[in-house]
Amino acid sequence: MRRLWLKIVPYALLLTLALSAPAQAFNDGRGFYGATTDKATVNMFFGVIAFFPLFVFSMSMLQRTLEKRKEARKAAAKKLAGAPWRGGW
Repeated sequence: MRRLWLKIVPYALLLTLALSAPAQAFNDGRGFYGATTDKATVNMFFGVIAFFPLFVFSMSMLQRTLEKRKEARKAAAKKLAGAPWRGGW
């Protein structure tokens, strides 16, 4: 298996490098969006500025929810461990 990887990886890298230049040259290098203007750049970076606070807020809320679940699970386990034995029949 290792010999196969040693043969495949260089060819894949070579193919990637060979095809990257024509891909960049397509459409005069403007990409999918079109010509890059100042307005397009500013709007994109406003989006980036808005993304990070929203991302931090959402991940904080997710962590808060997971912490609450963890604490509830720990409290339930502690309650079960400290419960007296009630016997069988």
